[in-house]
This record gives sequence, structure tokens and C-alpha cells, in this order.
Amino acid sequence: MKAVYVEQTHRLSIRNQTISQLGENDVLIKVAMAGICGSDIHVYNGRHPFRTPPVSIGHELSGYVEEVGSNVKNIPIGSKVTVNPQVGCGECAYCRSNQINLCENRQAPGVGNWLGAMSEYFIASANTVFVLPNELDNRAAVLVEPFAVAFHALEKANLTSGHKLAILGAGPIGLMILLAAISKGVSQNLITDIRNYPLEIGEKLGAGQVLNIARHEDWQAHAEELNGGKFDRVIVCTDSPNIIKQALQITKKGGKIITVAMFDDEHSINMRDFQGSEKEMIGCMTYNENNFEEAIQFLNETNNLEEIISNLISHILPFNEAQKGFQMVANSQEKVIKVLLEF
Repeated sequence: MKAVYVEQTHRLSIRNQTISQLGENDVLIKVAMAGICGSDIHVYNGRHPFRTPPVSIGHELSGYVEEVGSNVKNIPIGSKVTVNPQVGCGECAYCRSNQINLCENRQAPGVGNWLGAMSEYFIASANTVFVLPNELDNRAAVLVEPFAVAFHALEKANLTSGHKLAILGAGPIGLMILLAAISKGVSQNLITDIRNYPLEIGEKLGAGQVLNIARHEDWQAHAEELNGGKFDRVIVCTDSPNIIKQALQITKKGGKIITVAMFDDEHSINMRDFQGSEKEMIGCMTYNENNFEEAIQFLNETNNLEEIISNLISHILPFNEAQKGFQMVANSQEKVIKVLLEF
């Protein structure tokens, strides 16, 4: 089979890869589409904490079940599926409390012997596979995983409809958090970015306020002016310099900050403001099974799925143009949001 590899920083290849032998609890998936994620770009840029080139890449996928192991009884051949791309040890306290994302020995595609999902075929343990409705098309199915990230962030934020929400960063995850928040009745929301195009998409998807922070020397003050005060919840979807200090500045006393972005550098904060205002900062790591279930329900039941897909997915490329797709995302080209590879 063909598989996309990050060979070295900023250079991809298409390798011929042997399909591994299927285990008794495994599922072989014929991949239809795979998404380029921000964490994939960290690998491409040589800045990922545990995926080091050369490495097979990808973890957002849609596809069809080609074959199942001898112990797999509840996943029919031909089913449309996606995968929760993480496996815990099953024995630690985190796994026993359904927090596989915190397992000390968590495995993910592109780590060890588990090959990435940007390949013609992908093997996953049956307990990570979600069978999807046939009417949910492959573009939407790829979005289940990043929408699970979004719903996990809202879960960590303990978000309610009455909260005033700021989302810092209008990349794919920020926009999906916006949609997930709107689905929960959060109408007073603001999303920021330094590019106009994603903010235009945010407006189309229902953002209450959008703010290009590159146009304002003191954008925090402008955000508070638009909001009519500080925010109850601030979700950080960008690792730009000083973003944590800025998030603290616009968060109300007793409010919560949720960090979703992958951070490469250390950030300092104003401890007096943090402690004296009893603000909370909460790390957010991937997702858990219930977040996948919520994401699937959202995509299956929303009334404007085609509008969501057409606005979030800006490009679909054949997998042999993976280099082009990664460059588009890494360079933050103006009209690039979510890029998918088709197999």
C-alpha cells in the first residue's frame, strides 16, 4: 500500500508499505480521506514532542471496514467508520476511569509500530473504531476526530449557555469549538485571528463577534469592549507569544481558561492577577470516548451539515499531493482552513 511519511523536516514522501498482519482484535480500514491536523504540522516542522521524522503520519480519517480479526463480532465488513486514534494500557487509574487521554503509556498513530492514517489502509483496535451512519459522507466523517477535540474542550470549560466565550485562534479547531459552543446555546461569543479569511468563515458559521487582533495595538481592550466586559471562558487555540498573559487579561474573576493549542515554548503569567482573581487555567489533552459520541451526534443531527463542511474544508487533494497540502497549512495561506487528502 501507499503511505505518507514525513521523511525529514519540511519534506514528505509516499512510501510503499506492507500491510501488517491483522490481530484477532483488530480492524483493517480502507481509508477514504484523511485530514491534516495542526499536530501533523508540528511533525512537519520538526517540533512535535514525540513524533520524530522519519515517521508515518495522520490520525484523522474516514474509511470502510475491509477485514476484521477473529474476535471482532460487532463491526460489519463494509461499515463506514472513523477511529479514536489513541490506545491506553487498560490497567492504570486513568484508563480505569475512562481517561485514556491521560494514560502514561498511551499509544497513538505514528508512534512505535502503529502506522499513521495517511495511508491506503489503516489498522486499529476494534475498541477504538466508531461505526458511522452511512448517510454521513466521508468529508464529515473525517471531522469527527477534531470535533471530539472541540467537545472535550467545552467539557473541560464546563461551558453553559449563559457564559460569554472568547476563542483565541480561528483555525479549524477554533472554528469547530465555535460551532460546538453554538450548539450548546452559547450566543455571546467572540473569535480572534490575525487573518481575515478564517474570521469571515467564523461569521458565516455564526460567530457573535470576530476580531482581527493584528489591527489593534491593544486588542484585549477592544475584545472587552465588543463583549461588554471580560469573558467567563477563554479557550486558547493558538500558541502565539504572550497569548496566555493576554487570555488572563480578558478573563473575568473566577473565570476559566482552557488551553487547547500545542505549545512549543514556555509562557510566563501574572501570578498576582491569576491568584488574586481566582481564575482557573485548565490543560486540555485530546478527548475521550464520550467526546467522540457527542461529535458524531452533532454531525449526524445538525441541520446545516453541508454548510459546515463547505466552510471548514477548504481543499481536498489526492494523497500524492500531500507535500503541497502540508505546505499550504504550514504557511497559513490566506484561504486555507482544513485540508483533506483523498485515497
